Amino acid sequence: MTLTNETTLPNGLSIDEARAQAARAYELDRAHVFHSWSAQAEVSPMTITAAQGSYLWDGEGRRLLDFSCQLVNTNIGHQHPKVVTAIQAQAAKLCTVAPQHANDARSEAARLIAERTPGELNRIFFTNGGADAVEHAVRMARLHTGRYKVLSRYRAYHGGTETAINLTGDPRRWPNDHGNAGVVHFFGPFLYRSRFHATTEAEESERALGYLDELVRLEGPTTIAAIILESIPGTAGIMVPPPGYLAGVREICDRYGIVMIADEVMAGFGRSGKWFSVDHFGVTPDLLTFAKGVNSGYVPLGGVAICPAVAETFAHRPYPGGLTYSGHPLATAAAVATITAMEDEDIVGNAARIGTEVLGPGLADLAARHPSVGEIRGTGVFWAIELVANPQTREPLAPYGSSSAAMNAVVAACKENGLLPFANFNRIHAVPPCTVTADEAREGLAILDQALAVADSHL
Repeated sequence: MTLTNETTLPNGLSIDEARAQAARAYELDRAHVFHSWSAQAEVSPMTITAAQGSYLWDGEGRRLLDFSCQLVNTNIGHQHPKVVTAIQAQAAKLCTVAPQHANDARSEAARLIAERTPGELNRIFFTNGGADAVEHAVRMARLHTGRYKVLSRYRAYHGGTETAINLTGDPRRWPNDHGNAGVVHFFGPFLYRSRFHATTEAEESERALGYLDELVRLEGPTTIAAIILESIPGTAGIMVPPPGYLAGVREICDRYGIVMIADEVMAGFGRSGKWFSVDHFGVTPDLLTFAKGVNSGYVPLGGVAICPAVAETFAHRPYPGGLTYSGHPLATAAAVATITAMEDEDIVGNAARIGTEVLGPGLADLAARHPSVGEIRGTGVFWAIELVANPQTREPLAPYGSSSAAMNAVVAACKENGLLPFANFNRIHAVPPCTVTADEAREGLAILDQALAVADSHL
C-alpha cells in the first residue's frame, strides 16, 4: 500500500492523529460492534480514517485506490463537495420530518428520479435502503395481483431482510431459508457456466427463456405475483444478460399477468454506463428498486419506482406499509445533489467511456496474458474477473460459497500494492467510482496485473 506523502490526510488530520483515532476506533469496534455476515471472534476490520475521490486511507495512513466502491455504492466518489455541502445545508434548514408531511428535498428527489427511470415509472416510494425497497416492491406486487409466489434467480442478491434474503440466490440465504417464503428460484443466463448446454449467447438466451416459461406454467401462472431480477446481477458475478433475455422476461410477465421487478440497487445510477441498467436492453419493468448510487450511500436511502397500474391499485385503497424515515430530508437532499452533479459533470457518460476505452480493453489484455483469468465481463464501471484454477475445466479458484488460500493471496496482493478490491468467491470485481479518471483506472489495472500473477502461480 502507498504511504501518503502528505503530513495531513484530506480530512485535516495529521498522520499521527489519524493513527491514534484509528487505534481507538478499532479497540471500541472489537469491544462493542457486532459485524454483519461475520463470525464475530474471527473478524479483523480495516479501519478507514479518510477518503477523497477514488481513494481511501487506512489506520496506518496508507492510501488505497478504492476499486470496491465500498459495497459498490459510492458511485460519485468519496466526499464529493457538492453532496457534502447539500447535506450540511439541509441539516441547517430541516434535519428531519415525519413522512406524512411533504418537504422540498423529498419532492425534488422524487422528481429527479422519476425523470430518469424508464417508461412511466413516475411514482416513488422511499425506503432506507435496498433490502427494504425489495420488501416493499414484493408487497406491492402481491397486493396488486392477489397472488403470493415470487420467482427469483439463483446467483442473485436482493438484501438481508426476511423477504429479500429468501429471494436471494446465493449461500447467504441458506441459514435463513425455511422454504416457506413463497419464493421459487430459477437459473438465469450465464454462458460461461451455462446450465442449458448453450454454446452461444443466442442459444443461452433462448433456452433460459424457454426454461423460465416452462417453470411458470408448471408452478401455475395464477399463483405467481412477480418475477424479480437484478438487471445485471452484481455481487453474484456481473453477468450481463444476453441480447433478448430481459425483453423475453418482460413478454412472459405480460403473457401471464405477472409483475416484473427490476432490482437496480447495485446496477443503477450510472454504474453500468447508463442511468439504469435496464436501459441497455430497452425494457421497462413494472417496479424498479434502487438505493446505493442514488446518493452514493452518503446518507441511507432507497426506494421503489412504481408504474401507473400498480400505483392505481392504491389510489383509493391504503398501501399497508411505511417507514418513519421514508424520504428523510438529509438523505433526499444528498440524492438531489448527487443526481444534479451526475448530470452537470456527465458522470454517467464518464462511466461509459471508462468502460469502453480503459477497463474493457485493459481487462481483456489481462485475460489474454494471465491463464488464471477464465473470463472478464461487464460494462461501464461494473466488471468481474472470473478466476480459475484450471482454464480447461473452468474449476474456480475458490469454491462456490467460500474462499480459498489462493483467493486470499490475490486479495492480499491487491491491498499490498495499494488497491482495495471487491472480492466474492472466485472473483475480483473492478467497480471503481463512476467518477474514476482514466489514469486512476489504469493504476488499478496495473495493480491487478501484479495480483493476477499470484493467481497464476496457483494453477
